[in-house]
Amino acid sequence: MSLSGKVVLVTGAARGLGLEYARGLGAAGAHVIAGDLADCSAAAAAAGNGATGVRLDVTDMASCQAMAALALDRFGRIDGLINNAALYGSLRGGRFNQIAEADWDATMAVNVKGIWNCCKAVVEGMRQGGAGSIVNIASLAATYGMPFALHYTTSKAAVIGLTRGLARELGRDNIRVNAVAPSAVTTEGTAEFFGDKLDRGLEVIRTGQSIQRTLEPADLVGTILWLIGDGSRFVTGQTIAVDGGTVLL
Repeated sequence: MSLSGKVVLVTGAARGLGLEYARGLGAAGAHVIAGDLADCSAAAAAAGNGATGVRLDVTDMASCQAMAALALDRFGRIDGLINNAALYGSLRGGRFNQIAEADWDATMAVNVKGIWNCCKAVVEGMRQGGAGSIVNIASLAATYGMPFALHYTTSKAAVIGLTRGLARELGRDNIRVNAVAPSAVTTEGTAEFFGDKLDRGLEVIRTGQSIQRTLEPADLVGTILWLIGDGSRFVTGQTIAVDGGTVLL
């Protein structure tokens, strides 16, 4: 799937899935702007093809606008946005009534408001180009209903609702909005989230899948490339589960 010449912004790109998306997009010929609070030099190097790393705080609208402006100044267009930035690994699970209010608010600020901010920042650039594709990263937590992490589960359910509503708003501009809902992936964030229960947690998830192996970051890249590319040009408002056949939508 060639994405030659397309300009794609990736949030949360310093490590894990975001780094893998940047690498895959670059290999497909896209120009990548990789954003994160942490250093994105590894993502820029992995993507190549003129990729640039930038410091990004998705909860700050000015920071999101600066990332979009960089893409327009450097490449003159914005074709795609991967909303990958999210609080996950740093969160602590537990019964819903034991979640700290500050943790709940921080999760919503990054996982929901952050996507809203980034979409607002890029939409005018996409309109100027006559088309665009936004891919929001949701989660199996929302489609399955993961307990004992209600702040994370609720935030990812909100991502799906945001995706559907925004797809209806932006269809007239030929801007597509879709979501991808992966199961637990072998990333640093997953290891941090599960802690000493990692092996058991991944085993439980695998046993609920039709394809009983743990999801790897590379398993998601093909879906991302397809949604950004022209092969999916009549697909919008959808949530695509990449979960080994756990939730059959």
